[in-house]
Order: sequence, then C-alpha cells, then structure tokens
Amino acid sequence: MSSLPASPDVSLRQALGYWFKLGCISFGGPAGQISMMHQELVEKRRWISERRFLHALNYCMVLPGPEAQQLATYIGWLLHGARGGLVAGGLFVLPSLQLLLLLSWAYLSYGHLPLVAGMLYAVKPAVTAIVLLAAWRIGARVLRHWFLWGIALGAFLAMALLQAPYPAVLLGAALLGWIGWRRWPAIFTPQAKVPGPGASQALALLDDHSPTPAHARFSRPRWLLVLGLGLGGWGLAMGLLALGGWWELLQMGWFFTKAALLTFGGAYAVLPYVVQGGVEHYGWLTAAQMMDGLALGETTPGPLIMVVSFVGFVGGWSQQILGPDWPAAAGVLAACVVTFFTFLPSFLFILLGGPLVEASRNQLRLTAPLTGITAAVVGVILNLALFFGQHVLFPGGLGQGLDWLALGWMLAALGMLYWLQWSILRVVVLSAVLGLILGAAGVA
Repeated sequence: MSSLPASPDVSLRQALGYWFKLGCISFGGPAGQISMMHQELVEKRRWISERRFLHALNYCMVLPGPEAQQLATYIGWLLHGARGGLVAGGLFVLPSLQLLLLLSWAYLSYGHLPLVAGMLYAVKPAVTAIVLLAAWRIGARVLRHWFLWGIALGAFLAMALLQAPYPAVLLGAALLGWIGWRRWPAIFTPQAKVPGPGASQALALLDDHSPTPAHARFSRPRWLLVLGLGLGGWGLAMGLLALGGWWELLQMGWFFTKAALLTFGGAYAVLPYVVQGGVEHYGWLTAAQMMDGLALGETTPGPLIMVVSFVGFVGGWSQQILGPDWPAAAGVLAACVVTFFTFLPSFLFILLGGPLVEASRNQLRLTAPLTGITAAVVGVILNLALFFGQHVLFPGGLGQGLDWLALGWMLAALGMLYWLQWSILRVVVLSAVLGLILGAAGVA
C-alpha cells in the first residue's frame, strides 16, 4: 500500500459542501452517481477506502430503494453520525425535488402549448429506449444461468399477460431463487462492481484497518431510539393527514411507503408498481402523463425514483385536494408528502442497519432470494418498456397504426446510447431540441 498519509479529519461543514454539490450534478442514474462518489471520495479526497466503499455499496445494493442515495447516506453517517447521514441523503434529494416541482408546475400549466407538446413527443421514444437499455444492462450482469433467465421470463409474462401484482412477482422470484440456490448454489454468488477507474492505493481517512467510529458501533439503546423515532415519525405524519381529512394524501402516504419497501433493482423496477397504483388503480395521472414524468425525471439530477414526486404533484393538482383555487399548492403539498414517505425507509435502513454492517465487515452475503428478485427485475423492466412502447408507438391504440417517426427516433436513441455511448442526459436534451423543432413546424 502507498505510504501517503491519510486525509485530515473532514468537518461536517466541508462534507455538507460536497453533498450539496453532488445533489446538484448527480446526473446519469445510479451507475453514474456511484461512479462520481467513488472517484471523488475514494480516489481524490480519500475520505474512505476502496474496500469500505465496496462494503457499504454491497449493503445498499441488497436494500429496497435508490442505492446511490443510500450509499451517500451511509458514507455521510459513517463520517459524521446520524447528522451526517441525514445531510448527505437529504441533499442528494432536495435539489432534484425543487427542480421537479418547478418542472411539474410548468408542465401542467403550459404542457398544452405546441412547442412543449412537440418536445415531449420526441422525448418519449428516447425514454422508451432508455428503459429497454436498462433491461439489457441489468440482464447482461445478472442472467448468468438458464434458471435466472427463466425467472426473468416468468416475471415478464406474469406482468404482461396476467397483470400480476408487483409484490407477488417479487415474492415468487424470491422463492424461486431460494429453490434454485439449493440446486445450483454457484450461480447465486453476488457480483457487485463499482463503475469507474481502479481503486486508489493511498491511505484514506477511513482506511481498511481504521477502527469503526464510536457512533457507528452497535448500541441497543441507540438502535431502539432510531427505530422509535423512525416509526414514530411515520405514524405522526399519517396521523396528521388523517386528522386533516386529507384522505387522498393518506392514500399516497400508504401507497408510497409500500413502494419504498419494494424498490429492489432500482427505479425502473418499481415503476410498473407505481403505474399499477397511480395510473390504473387510483387514477392520480394518465399513462401519457407518467411517460412525461419519466422524461422530466431523466433530465434532473438525483435518483430517478424522484419521478414519484411528479406523480404526487400531478395527483394533488388533478384531485384538487386543496380546492379548485389552489392547484399548484396542492401539487407541491402532495409531492412533498410522497417524497417524505418514499425516502423515510431509506434513511432508516442505513441508520438501523449501518452498525450491524460495520460490525460484520468482510462477512456480508447477498442471499439467493435477492438474486432471484434481481433476475425478475429484468422481466419487470421489459414489461415497463412494453407498456411505454405501446403508448408511444401506437398513440391511438394498437388498431390505429404505427407512429413511424416515433419508432425511428426510438431506434436512433438506442444507437446513441448503446453504440455511441452517449449519456442519458445528452440524448434526452437532443430529443427535446428535436421536439421543439417538430413542434414549431407543426409536425408533432
């Protein structure tokens, strides 16, 4: 190992500056966000060693929820305790939330204008291509055996043909993973990798052999206190919504709590569940609006699961939860409620599980049921691509003819993403520019 000295202690104020910067520039999805943290915290600033970074990442990968945001929360907690974790995780989300509130308001206020409609017309095929590529990339990493391919295919058919509930698909995949592990244990070996350059060999502030900080050691009273505060905060928020008579917000809180506990495999995996609930069951928004929301989510920093804030905004606006005179205020309130209930479990997973993970460094194992779930996620994402493709390529319905222009741009976006290796943001921005041109020309 290099003899370079470890970094000096990092103050909470210094860390706050970095986490705020990360929250403002964290484009590129979880792979890009994790790569940014790896390059900055492991290689450049040397706040944490490669091995400890990977150990934290392995834990975050098996949790439901946005792994990049949880990883930031974990590292912030490891450096500065609960305050550091709340700051790191919160700043990972807040810039995106503020931008999405503004974009959601503009979308509902001016989305009917030809230029805006044209922009969204071209962005939707690109979003469909992004979802297809997400299924490909996850499948290439996970589907290492015909049994895992079978789980993925079964999940796709269950969602596409039987309209099976998303939780049931996950439970079935977990059971199949456990059964398969009994027969082929080798194929369920976890393979977690960090994107980006190789590891730094310099000593880090939290190096491989650094003792666990006092605040990160397991303490039963502290663990129970965190659990009580977390559950109490959840119950208090639900109680206030019930006392206020905001039944629509209460439904959102309960629904997105469940969604937060089912987001194995990232945002693309849970979107079908959000579509089932938000579009088909509760009617908070339409399928076309869901597509538009995903397009907006792809253009903002932060975790893609922030698209749920758009769902909440549109739901609050359309349901007039504050009356017909306050649609924007209702949208902001609903978006904030949805965001709170979506991310509260992520903070609890880190603050409750972190001490146990630190106590078991070099012993953390990913189980076969979770590998089965990850395989099923591939089929679930393919079903999401089918759902989006149907609405994008056949806007008038399957019997009304194919939109050849949308198909052509979807294939072009796939080529830019896969063969040219363009970033998601670059492709979405280019699509928006093309859409503005089409809208001005009256084509879209």
